[in-house]
Amino acid sequence: MTESTDISALNAPYLGGLNDRQREAVLALDGPVLVLAGAGTGKTRVLTTRLAHILTSGLAWPSQILAVTFTNKAANEMKERIGRLIGRPVEGWWLGTFHALAARILRSQAELVGLKPNFTIVSTDDQLRLVKQLIEAEGLDSQRWPSRVVLGIIERWKDRGLAPDKVSRAELAEVASGRILDLYHAYQQRLLTLNACDFGDLLLHNLTIFRTAPDQLERYQQQFRYILVDEYQDTNVAQYLWLRALAQGHKNICCVGDDDQSVYGWRGAEVENILKFEKDFPGAKVIRLEQNYRSTPHILAAASGLIAHNEGRLGKTLWTDVPEGEKVRVIGAWDGTEEARQIGDEIETLQRRGSELKDIAILVRAGFQTREFEERFITLGIPYRVIGGPRFYERQEIRDALAYLRLIHQADDGLAFERIVNTPRRGLGDTTLKQLNEIARAQSLSIPEVARQIVSTDELKPAARRALGSFMNDVARWRQMASATHHAELAQIVLDESGYTAMWQQDKSIEAPGRLENLKELVRALEDFESLESFLDHVSLVMENAESGPRDQVSIMTLHGAKGLEFDTVFLPGWEEGLFPHPRALDENGIKGLEEERRLAYVGITRARKLAIIGHAGSRRIHNQWQNSLPSRFLAELPKENIDRQDHVGFTPPKPSGFGAQTWGGNAGGGNAHPWTSNGRSFSQRKPQTIDVEAELLPSSSGVYPSGTRVFHQKFGYGKVLTADGDKLEIAFDKAGVKKVMAGFVLPAEKAG
Repeated sequence: MTESTDISALNAPYLGGLNDRQREAVLALDGPVLVLAGAGTGKTRVLTTRLAHILTSGLAWPSQILAVTFTNKAANEMKERIGRLIGRPVEGWWLGTFHALAARILRSQAELVGLKPNFTIVSTDDQLRLVKQLIEAEGLDSQRWPSRVVLGIIERWKDRGLAPDKVSRAELAEVASGRILDLYHAYQQRLLTLNACDFGDLLLHNLTIFRTAPDQLERYQQQFRYILVDEYQDTNVAQYLWLRALAQGHKNICCVGDDDQSVYGWRGAEVENILKFEKDFPGAKVIRLEQNYRSTPHILAAASGLIAHNEGRLGKTLWTDVPEGEKVRVIGAWDGTEEARQIGDEIETLQRRGSELKDIAILVRAGFQTREFEERFITLGIPYRVIGGPRFYERQEIRDALAYLRLIHQADDGLAFERIVNTPRRGLGDTTLKQLNEIARAQSLSIPEVARQIVSTDELKPAARRALGSFMNDVARWRQMASATHHAELAQIVLDESGYTAMWQQDKSIEAPGRLENLKELVRALEDFESLESFLDHVSLVMENAESGPRDQVSIMTLHGAKGLEFDTVFLPGWEEGLFPHPRALDENGIKGLEEERRLAYVGITRARKLAIIGHAGSRRIHNQWQNSLPSRFLAELPKENIDRQDHVGFTPPKPSGFGAQTWGGNAGGGNAHPWTSNGRSFSQRKPQTIDVEAELLPSSSGVYPSGTRVFHQKFGYGKVLTADGDKLEIAFDKAGVKKVMAGFVLPAEKAG
């Protein structure tokens, strides 16, 4: 109880039903407070009740409260819940995301950083285009230093609150030939010239204002009598600095979070922010919410025993009053396919016992794991949905790869052609496609057929003609290889030689590594089919079945996407070394990465209300190779008294047979093999076969313009036909000279007049 709290407010209805620790967190209004809210302990209820209590007690107006959430959805839900608690809508809030609140401050202080109040917040596409212009202006190789790579580095600096003048020389490394800082300066200057900023600038400019205009900082420090922050463990450095600056006024800052659920280090979150709260705010009160209202004792004990192996944590012990329930089950499978079959059988058993599918979730560490479950569920007729992303065969990179395979299988697949003719970029843009479409319509030909013919004429500009000719030669060569090359190996060759793999390898976005893993899983899936045709037919049927489904569906998502959700039954497949903990996290961040992976495992287990089932496979195809899989080290860290083991750890994984045994290298321990290799050799190292695209042409039809016919061409003018070979004409134009053109682009001279 605080001195300023009205006694009548302590009997308010909204305080009813809170447990002792929740009530303490709501009423601790003076000074800094850290609420360590364990999974399922009623964090949102504490936040909304605390805000309602401040308002109804008359301690502050809505405009004097700064409440920060991580998503707009969370902000809207909080606003609605508070309105219900106090019986009226609340206006004039400073309630929203970090970026929304920082933008509001910046609009009123824009001149202090060289902007006008009506500045534009640019999109990612605009950012990439601007960076590319600057790279080219600096005379740098945009192929070696793609704009996405340079922008990614700049964004990471902004997440850490580093303006160009704050970046140390030690951080420059060899990026962009040592000129990355020049690009950062030029990028920021260009944004100012455009009266624009990006999302990172919203906080960065705020920090500049706070540093250079102390009177304005003091104004906001005095305005915000109370500051509340949700998901504090997920803040990055810039967000942390922004909050710390604003809290130095009244010092009534309440941060709610869980250090054991900090799982977004890969996007800039710093778990250290919550760990050092007491150091940043001396005398801070730390309140632990430990009574869990979600999970059974066995689930909580298993999760607590696992997370206790982390050293970088503040510590808390979750407990619950709910019945004991089942132990956490650990089930071993022969391989990934068997794992999917086991889980499918378990779900059917749960259905027979009355469970609804909407109360069941499968949480995977990597996106590529979803494919086997999706296909198994389609076979069994179990409705499902993929949350946080499209289904496997609907993903951008999978659709692109399938388009390559479709065009190889079916030479006239125009839709597939249009999708990948300029992916990766080959300089074949909308203008070229428009020309091809016009001819195709006029001649009643497929677009690929027009492309095969037009590369030997002069209709296209030389650069576009060369690029299209090279692409069509590649497609023809791959099609010829298809008769003598296994379709899975062919897919790898195509992805490598087309430049599609390299495109995602050079992409430094957060999604790129997952896209590469999905491509590897696609190639692995091809091995299960007798032919490319049977695989493409299978995909078509899968897509047809996925078009619609009932509302009662199993949820499939990544562990990162599951944070904040809960289900009666949670399946956690793939708990193996080399997959979970994920090797990339260990390679890049060592012990720190391992602890974040363990927090991710903790998040996964605590999503379950009644039953958690952890799975691992004795062998799995990863990076297109059979690998003998060791159980994840996390399994050994689970307390034995809370686990029911059914994993038969000692079995010997099966020896791959068929194509996999003959073609893929064994590499049982993962090794250092290139992720796109066959027998240890990169497919991109294969010497391409030379195949003339003319060999792929259909037999020519009889000419429609005999030699000597006067014709008109919109680009080249009037001329006389010299020779005709089907729809390809050689014409001596009066002014343009001799050109080869498509018959569809000319008219008889008398009709042109």
